[in-house]
Amino acid sequence: MADQAAGGGIGNVTSAIEDRVRVLLIEDEENLAAGIRFNLEAEGLDVDWVRDGRQALERIRDPRYQLVILDVMLPGVDGFTLCEEARGAGVDTPVLFLTAKAEVSDRIRGLEAGGDDYLAKPFHLTELLLRVQAILRRRSWRPGDAPDTVRFGGNHFDFAAFAGASWDGQTQQLTQKEAMILKTLAAREGEVVSREDILDRVWGYEAFPSSRTVDNFILRLRRRFEPDPERPRHFHTVRGVGYRFTADAD
Repeated sequence: MADQAAGGGIGNVTSAIEDRVRVLLIEDEENLAAGIRFNLEAEGLDVDWVRDGRQALERIRDPRYQLVILDVMLPGVDGFTLCEEARGAGVDTPVLFLTAKAEVSDRIRGLEAGGDDYLAKPFHLTELLLRVQAILRRRSWRPGDAPDTVRFGGNHFDFAAFAGASWDGQTQQLTQKEAMILKTLAAREGEVVSREDILDRVWGYEAFPSSRTVDNFILRLRRRFEPDPERPRHFHTVRGVGYRFTADAD
């Protein structure tokens, strides 16, 4: 971490989201964790620190947390596995991976595990704080023309609850990113939405510079809401461009 004290350099993080935020920091390097915690608390966040992956498996399920900052190389359980297990248990809290594993393949692995962002060590404190601020803002993100709920082909989903049901009656709990992509497409029903547009609207920047980023999330939505994901009726691929959402399938 390049800088040690925030000094209010980006403005108070909580001022952007009005209420105090509780963060779970999962990091085994004590000095680094202390520096991150100090600076996040200086920005008005409440931070709990866990250094062991197995202990974190229980803590990450706590619904009071609004953000998880997660190292990958942890004792007990690695960060990728921890995130996958949390998502499998229905935890939709945003996850920011913070790790020395900086290859593109590692970033994609983090995304596929359910991460929302990925920052490589060593990093500048200002960038960490800006990414935290961006994630928390996106947590309450609402496109102006999108409904609070969407119904399509026997499916329905409530964006406020991040939950709904699929055509076969199965309960569906989406992660933040999955819900934001669904809402982005629903807000522009019938239009072709490019992968770049989805990346910009959902991530705010190209944190994962690959078309595979969006493609993997669309595959997840198809598996959840399409009777036959191989022959989608609602999430259509427009080859070489992006995707088109159709609520009323033919």
